[in-house]
Amino acid sequence: MAYRYIALLHPATGDAAQPLDDAVRRHFPSGMQRHRLAAGCTLHVCATTPVIPLAGQGLILGHVFSRAGLPITHAAQLPDCRSPADLRRHILQDCWGAYLIVQADPAQAGDISFQRDPEGGMPCIHHIDGGQGFVASDVGLAVQLAGYRRRVDWDAIGHRLRYPDIKSARTALAGTHELLPGTRLEVRGRRTSVHVAWSPWDVVTGEPPYACADEAAKAVRAAVDMATRAWAGIDRSILLELSGGLDSSVVGIGLKDSGAEVACCTLVTPVPGADERRYARQVAALIDAPLDAQTMGLESATHDFDIDPCTTTPRVGMLQHVTDTIMAQARRRHGAASFFSGGGGDTVFCYLTSAAPAADALRQKGAAQALRAIHDLAGLHQCTVWKAARLALRKLMRPPAPACTMADAFLAPGPAACAPDPHPWLDMPGRALPGERERIFALAATQIYRDSAPRGMHAHLRLPLLSQPVMEATLRAPSWMWIAGAQNRSIVRQAYAGMLPHAILARRSKGSFSAYIGALHARHAPRLHAYLREGVLHAQGIVDGPSLDRFFARGPGPRDRAIGRILDLCAVENWVRRQS
Repeated sequence: MAYRYIALLHPATGDAAQPLDDAVRRHFPSGMQRHRLAAGCTLHVCATTPVIPLAGQGLILGHVFSRAGLPITHAAQLPDCRSPADLRRHILQDCWGAYLIVQADPAQAGDISFQRDPEGGMPCIHHIDGGQGFVASDVGLAVQLAGYRRRVDWDAIGHRLRYPDIKSARTALAGTHELLPGTRLEVRGRRTSVHVAWSPWDVVTGEPPYACADEAAKAVRAAVDMATRAWAGIDRSILLELSGGLDSSVVGIGLKDSGAEVACCTLVTPVPGADERRYARQVAALIDAPLDAQTMGLESATHDFDIDPCTTTPRVGMLQHVTDTIMAQARRRHGAASFFSGGGGDTVFCYLTSAAPAADALRQKGAAQALRAIHDLAGLHQCTVWKAARLALRKLMRPPAPACTMADAFLAPGPAACAPDPHPWLDMPGRALPGERERIFALAATQIYRDSAPRGMHAHLRLPLLSQPVMEATLRAPSWMWIAGAQNRSIVRQAYAGMLPHAILARRSKGSFSAYIGALHARHAPRLHAYLREGVLHAQGIVDGPSLDRFFARGPGPRDRAIGRILDLCAVENWVRRQS
């Protein structure tokens, strides 16, 4: 299993604690470590989850590394900090990893805090009312040990459907929230509060940008290789999810000569568009790893699959379920301990499709750099220099676009549209550059990736490109550096020139699952229509039946995005049906 723990706030003590101890032994015969953290707070941790006791200052769950990539396994490797806050600052500034820092307040008995790592590798949900409740890795533990009863939060379901691409601290289970990456939960008596501990805005506003592309490329490559090899040293046997694109190939190169046993898996669809074997073979050969190519079926794909009971928000649809199942089977077949993925690479490597980089260059460096960026922009998008310049000026002069736009397709008319839930990374400085806004808003959206990959609940899912050192290294490179030479993700291409095959370095795009998604819809359309029309979302007045009828009657047009929306509705419908 991956990381698992539960902190019970104001748990039973004395004779009343016996039922809890019995429940722990019944559900976890191999045992859970028990830690008394503060008055009224007991932490139970599965044996597979690392624990670093902090000598009276609490403990750290998970994996922590130095900035050089060396594992930190004992408190003696950390400085003697005068306060819990000093220790938290040290770990954010000088360490990284997938962790949760749990600390009791030495000045106030019973007060306790939980700080989650910036990349979100350590899961953390909480349900606290009047100082009592739980903080846990997953809701399954809360059901087993804390007596939690699942109830769907229908307002949260409405928000999930209206803003599908943004992470919210609110889950879809009543009263249960997620501690977002880089934030800290404080419990003081009957009061709780959440604070931002790390934000990408801290990097772009507080760190000097790289002076040139060479400096940026060296720093980015060093961060990616360090993070990838640090995780490889922990897991030792790895299934690399290899798409053949630039991002997963970069992770693959990081695993070369790491000492870990690596097997690769790539997905093939029965319809054109996503066959990446030509590129995946080159990377697998380069790192001397076997390549397992698996075909994603159409008939076997279903919309009403079993849901992992640990999920708290509906993110797994037909495509994600097929992918998840194949990768989980491949991991077991190859005996790998963990999954490695290039997930988030497009975002962290600043793959912007707007004129924002040229607008940033003008604001940040002046006319000369802006002119070079405009020429790069024109070459990248195959348009005239005049058009690129016009779009860059428009980007500067118009008010910034909202961080996320509302999706209302197939939703029933109702009250005034709700605003998106706040996310700390969307709270931008007043003078933020257009490219900075777009890349950080996109970075916030990558936090939903783990929700759509439940295989990470049962074996570790490592996302080296979203590690804190890589995010910080890439954010220091201005957006206009990433389109130099009329190439997207220019810095990472420069960083790995001579290491990756030219065919991969030169790629501007990669395979798409659009045709596969369209084929899924075509094959299953009658069942999908009936599933939604007769479903819980329609009965709750969330889904609009007549608009569904019209869509299925006429059928989708070419490249119709409504197909993806239908599959997303089915994902939510499937999740809510399985919560009773």
